[in-house]
Amino acid sequence: MNSRQVPGRPFAWADRNYRIQTAATVVSGLGNAGAPIATAFAVLESGGDTTDVGYVTAARLVPLVLLLLLGGALADRLPRHRVMVTANLFNALSQLVLAVLVLDGGVRIWQLTLLAAAGGAGQAFYTPAAQGLLMRSVPPESAARAFAVFRMAQNGAQIGGAALGGTLVAAIGPGWVLAVDALAYALAAGLRVLLRIEPAAASSHRPSLVRELREGWREFVGRRWLWAVVLQFSVVMTCITAIESVYGPVAAQQRLGGARSWGIAMAAFGVGLLSTGFLMARWQPRRILLTGNYAVFLFALPALALALHAPAALVAAAMFTDGAAVTVFGVNWMVALQQEIPDELMSRVSAYDTVGSLALTPLGTALAGPAAGALGLDGALFACAAVTLLLAAAALLVPEVRRLARTTPAVSPAPEQVAAG
Repeated sequence: MNSRQVPGRPFAWADRNYRIQTAATVVSGLGNAGAPIATAFAVLESGGDTTDVGYVTAARLVPLVLLLLLGGALADRLPRHRVMVTANLFNALSQLVLAVLVLDGGVRIWQLTLLAAAGGAGQAFYTPAAQGLLMRSVPPESAARAFAVFRMAQNGAQIGGAALGGTLVAAIGPGWVLAVDALAYALAAGLRVLLRIEPAAASSHRPSLVRELREGWREFVGRRWLWAVVLQFSVVMTCITAIESVYGPVAAQQRLGGARSWGIAMAAFGVGLLSTGFLMARWQPRRILLTGNYAVFLFALPALALALHAPAALVAAAMFTDGAAVTVFGVNWMVALQQEIPDELMSRVSAYDTVGSLALTPLGTALAGPAAGALGLDGALFACAAVTLLLAAAALLVPEVRRLARTTPAVSPAPEQVAAG
């Protein structure tokens, strides 16, 4: 990692790999933000119902969960940028096939399910490699600022992508949105080819993949703050995914005016993510996990707004607040990981983090439709809100969550550097 800084130069703390990775994430994010909206409405337009939307969403998550640990182990032993490029190209191909089928008309639910699963498989190899590379590209003393700027760039793409996706789905159908996503994956892969990674020292006694996974597991379970928060998110993420991928689109279709209104709500979520990034570039709280976990309480707002039949404007406001909370938690979580986890184990620990956070999501998403049938859509939304609030409170019972503190002195950003972010 090149951490040399040039005084007075914006992003002096950011090396070349950080800049390329941020640009590639923006490009892929513009396509990815609209893809879930397009997929949900492709299912509905093909004759599917709420349960089918849940099954297709779960189909993407199942291979993601099953293959993440393998992806994390490979990312810690192979050049991470090559893993990322290969995964991006695979996702570009799967989304292109899906787009062609949807545009051709008459796409079947099983085809949507199979190609959603292919997309999840590609993501399983990309995610741990991307997180490991990002952590390596940032000097510890500038971590909070760098992660905040990265999330601002990522979430700026979310704003444009979600709004454009919802508008295009309403105007010309979901197939074109999926085609844009395929192109975005391909362009991101081209950018990531430019990443320069120093080769790891060759070793004639490289441990087996199983042994490396065990090393990552020991690192994961040896830190109570880590597995406690991941356990919390294994349920919270199930509720979030059900709301964003199933309940939100269905509620929008039934009483908020359709795909465009949900696209606006998702864009408001992105604005919340982005605007809070400016705050997190300056605000660097000492109790990083305590601050992050307070934000989790706000994750319940979208479910409450939808359950209470709030108008579209209030739903968008709830999504905005939710997005702001996600950034507060996310930046503090990334700082904690970089501070506490060794670089050579980062992709494996990241994989265990992601697997644990998503472990119940495929089952929960698949059951989202039946749950809405049993409890009613509003009852299911109230249940999601209640579970999120209870788990946010439970995490505060773990001493390490309350006490884990920042150890690296932060570099105060110059006003022009924050503005440039």
